[in-house]
Order: sequence, then structure tokens, then C-alpha cells
Amino acid sequence: MTDHAGWRAAADIGGTFTDLVVTSPGGRLLTAKVLSTPDDYSRAITDGLAALFAQDGVTGPVEELVHATTIATNAILEGRGARTALLTTRGFRDVLELRRLRTPQLYDLRFAPPPPLVERRLRLEVEERLDAEGGVVTPLDDASVAGALERARADGVEAVAICLLHSYRNPAHERRVRELAVELLPEVFVTASIDVLPEVREYERTSTTVINAYVGPVVRRYLGSLGRRLEEAGLARCLHVMQSNGGLMSVPAAAQRPAAIIESGPAAGVIAAQALARRTGRANLITFDMGGTTAKASMVERGEVSRTTEYEVGAGISVSSRLVKGGGHALKLPVLDVAEVGAGGGSVVWVDRGGALKVGPRSAGAAPGPACYGLGGAEPTVTDANLVLGYLSPAGLAGGSLTLDPERADAALRPIAERLGLSLLEVAHGVHRVVNANMIRALKAVSTYRGRDPREFALLAFGGGGPVHAAPIAGELDIREVVVPPAPGVFSAVGLLEARPEHHFVQTFIADLACLEPARLDAACARLLDSARALGAGAGAEVAWDADLRYVGQAFELTVPAPPPPHHRAGLAALAAAFEEAHLSTYGHRAGSEPMEMVNLRLLLRGAGRATGSATSPGQGRVATVRRACFGDGVQLETGVVGRSDLAGGPAAGPLVIEERDSTIVVPPGWRASLDDAGCVILELG
Repeated sequence: MTDHAGWRAAADIGGTFTDLVVTSPGGRLLTAKVLSTPDDYSRAITDGLAALFAQDGVTGPVEELVHATTIATNAILEGRGARTALLTTRGFRDVLELRRLRTPQLYDLRFAPPPPLVERRLRLEVEERLDAEGGVVTPLDDASVAGALERARADGVEAVAICLLHSYRNPAHERRVRELAVELLPEVFVTASIDVLPEVREYERTSTTVINAYVGPVVRRYLGSLGRRLEEAGLARCLHVMQSNGGLMSVPAAAQRPAAIIESGPAAGVIAAQALARRTGRANLITFDMGGTTAKASMVERGEVSRTTEYEVGAGISVSSRLVKGGGHALKLPVLDVAEVGAGGGSVVWVDRGGALKVGPRSAGAAPGPACYGLGGAEPTVTDANLVLGYLSPAGLAGGSLTLDPERADAALRPIAERLGLSLLEVAHGVHRVVNANMIRALKAVSTYRGRDPREFALLAFGGGGPVHAAPIAGELDIREVVVPPAPGVFSAVGLLEARPEHHFVQTFIADLACLEPARLDAACARLLDSARALGAGAGAEVAWDADLRYVGQAFELTVPAPPPPHHRAGLAALAAAFEEAHLSTYGHRAGSEPMEMVNLRLLLRGAGRATGSATSPGQGRVATVRRACFGDGVQLETGVVGRSDLAGGPAAGPLVIEERDSTIVVPPGWRASLDDAGCVILELG
């Protein structure tokens, strides 16, 4: 038996598979990929970890489990969040309805935004009013607050969101309303904007606070259930959760600020990519993570990840954009800049009324799953097409724990082939090309649409399906190098163990940059740091500062790194120059002599990292075989099937299939594969 002291585990729940990684202090890495359990997602974690521990002789509990979950995202997408009431200043109950009057489709007159997460009858007004400087115009009337809370109680709400006008300037009224809500509704989840987003802009602040309340009870129940399961099974002593910004937070913190974990799953893969970029010296990477339900893309540029606060949820699949907005609910919290499309191994294949072949965004998920899983699914999916093409082994996925049935895949795709008058191989390859085109949109969203040339980046492919589709996608974008890391199918789970605890704080601080006295900025930084440490954050943490700046008269700002206090004129001049460079990079121009102003001050407290095992060895070899695979034109080619370690002897030319425990790498004709010193498979074109 192996002693568990110092061991850590990670669990990343996807729509089809749950990825598990366990690492020892010495760098040993154990991995597993199990089907997700949609009826209770925590069951896949506990059962999968127990099986992995038993298989490798690990005695639990491990020291820590780091977890990424889609529970908050799913609650919004499926409309299954808590019944929520909003308490707001009289006259502002319709902020959620009015939004920003933006639409994602300029000429679509029939576009309708998603309904607010709080119905109008539960948007309750209270008597109070502050001016823009935080001065009291109308004192808070406690009786109006008590009456609103009684109405909320009568309607059976599970959560209360509190967002009063200009509370970011003066939090006194909002604090009092929060006290009354906790006192009068002790069983209800209560959240106030001063605890979530003490920042200017009423709609974004209200929407973010409402999202926090809407998913709060759901996340709290889930994390409580998972914690009890882990404790009862003796699997983990401590549980941490991945935030959307790429940092870790404790379970109590996640239960109070669940809006911070909306995009926790995609963030883990980006953090793993950043760690790999630094280890291998590849400063520029476009990440491509294809799972069972979605494909996600992001960018590591000069070794750094990209973050944004311009995010929307609830509009189906999201792409962060400063220009295309209005399709979802605004979430103005720091998140890693990830683009998603509804394209994965479980994406359903269909034909529209015009006779065009379509793939997704609907997915067969884990239950019933693709037809070839033999678990009751009958609709054709991308996985079925890849099996028909010969890319996947009938021996199965997830280390052979899930065998694939080629006959079921054939039967599922045959009606599509007959309707289109094509052969089975032609349809399967058509599915492959269509889903690739869908996923290329996500890669362009984080590269060409942001003024970046994909040819200056390598494509990092991971997830269960990423290495299957990476080479032809890279070819379309003229990217000549594809990197497939060790354990690609569970790479995002590895990223969970690379992440560090982070605490993000923001405070509105509006000042003309040319007239700003350094001492005034120093005082603002001191107040923000003191308030952060009063919440228990920051002991021994690394401190970093950012500032939101804009040209005077602009409606939106850009976030740039700010110098630490004490400040001086030269530092403020450097801050202005950094903003102009960011403006040039983002919008293609700078305004030169136009005055600038600071809008928000941001503080990041980052805890110490932990050493993580990395699967740098090429892994066990396998008996090389040959099978027939199709790469276009309905023609099957004799294709070698090898293991990752077989590349240690030198490069191998495609067509080639490299099979692994948690994924499959497809090397088309015209590409060659080799192994680098870090154990990554490198695919090169030509």
C-alpha cells in the first residue's frame, strides 16, 4: 500500500466524462476517466477516486481535492437556479429588464434576450437614495425593507439579492438591508452587491449580484453533498474549487460567491497550458480543448493568460466580446478569456430542412451518450463518425473501460447517408469536417478576431477529442505545429493542481490621471488592501495591482497592470503609456493627447503554488498494429496504430493513429509526429 501523506487529487466534471488525477509529492501521476453521472455529479468523483485508489494501492484520504464544476453554469443554462428576489432602490426595479439595449445580431428584429433571472413581481423596491458621490438623498426606511422581505417570504424565495443605487460609494444602506434580510429570513441565501461587485455601472452590478444569488443555493447544496461524500468515503481531507479567473478558492468562499466559479472547468485547461508553456519554452499557444459537449479555445501569449470582465452567461455557448453583447446575463467578474462552441464528441448529427449536414450544438452527453457506447443512445454523433472513419479503436475509450460498437455507429449514421445520397464514409468524413469548421470559429474568436496571427502560435490540443481533430484544424489556420501534452484527456484536471489560491478585489476610484495626486492613490490602495485583509485574505500572499482606465468620455475601459504603492509621477506616466498600448492592441488606434481617467482599482492576492507531478515519460509501449482509416474522398488507407512511447525512436509520418489511455492522436497524411523532451507529441505539417 502507498502512504497518502502529501498526495493531492483533482476532479474535472464534463458533460460526458469526469476526469480524475492524483499526484504524489514525488511527482507520481495517476489518472482516470469515468462517465459523468448527471443524476448526481458528485457520485462520479467519489466512485472514480475510490476505484483509482484501489487500483493503485493508495490509502485515503488524500491531503486535498481540487475541483472544477459546471454546476453553476448548468443552473443558469437550464433555468434551474433558486427562486430569487431582488431588493433595490425605488424606481430601479427594471434595470435587469432594460439591460444595455445591445443585441448580438444587429439586423435580427425578432431577437429576444433571455428573461431576467428574477421575475418582475419579485423585484422589490425599498425607500432610500444616494447620490453619485455617496451622499444620502433619502434615508433608508427599515419598514419598507421589512415589508419587501415579508413579500419575499410569502413567495417562497430561496435567495435574496440586494443592489442599491451607488452603494459602491457608500455601503451603509446596503449593509443595513443585508442585516435585516439575514435576521428576518435566516434560511434564505442572502447576497449584497458590496460583497460581490462594489463597482460602478448599475446593470452589470445588479446582474452579477442576481447571478450570485440565483446559483447560490444550488452550489451550496452541491458542495455540501460532495464534502459529505468525500468525508464518509475517507477520500480527501480538504476541498478547493477552481474559479473562473484561474485561481483556487475554499468551499466556504465558493458558497458565498458562487458566481466566481461559473466558468471553472474551462479555466483549468488554460492554467495547465500556461504551466506547460513555461516548462517547454513555448511562449505563444492557442489552446484547443474538445470534450464530449463543447470545444473551448483560449490563448497563452508571451507566457501569460488573458483575462476579461466582459462576459455573459445564459446565452447558450459564450464568446467573450467587447462588441457582441446582449445575448445573455452580464457577469462582470474576472474570468479567463475563453471562447466556447457547442461541438464535442457527443454532438448530435442532423440534417436541416434545406438538406445541409449539421453537427450540434445539442449533445448526447453521458446519458444516453453516442450510439456506439451501447448505453441506449440511438442518434448519430461525432464519436460515431470518428469510429466509422477508423480513428477510434473499438476496444474502447477511457482505458478500455468503455468499449465501442462499430455496428451501432454504422446504424446511427446510415439514415443520414441515405438521405444525402452519400456513402457511409463520405458522411462520416463530412461530419468530421463540419464539426472542425464549428470549432475553428472558437479558435478564430481568440486569435484573428483579436488581431492575432494564428501562424505565430502553436496549437495545444487536449481533451478527449482535441488530439483527434487538431491536425486538420491547424492546417486550415496555417498553424504548422500541434502540441499534444502527456495525459491529454485529463489535461484540464492536471491544470487544477497547477492553480494557486487567488482573491480578487475591486473598488471604484474615478480620477483624472493627469491631475491625480500619488498620495491619494496610495490611500485608496491602502483602504482596498485593508478591507481585503479584514476578510482573512492575503496573509503571505503575492500582491498585484491593476487599474481600469479609459479616455475621458468613453463608455468602457481597459484593464492594465498598475505599479504598486508608493506611487509617483513617473509611475503614473508609465500607467498611461500601458493603457495607450492596450488601446492600440484592442481597437487598432490610440487617441494620443486625449485626457485619460482611472475608473476602478483592482487588487489580486495570490497564494503560494504547489509542486505538481507531470507525466513527462512517454508511457508504456503497445504492440503496433495496422487498421484502415479514411482521411477524405471516401478512401481508406492502411494506417499504423502505435503508442506514445513508440515515437521515442524518432519521427513517424502519417497516416498514423497514436492511442493512449485517455485520448487518441490522429496524424493525417502530410503530417509527421515526434516526441519532445517534455513527453509531448509534436505534430508538424510538411
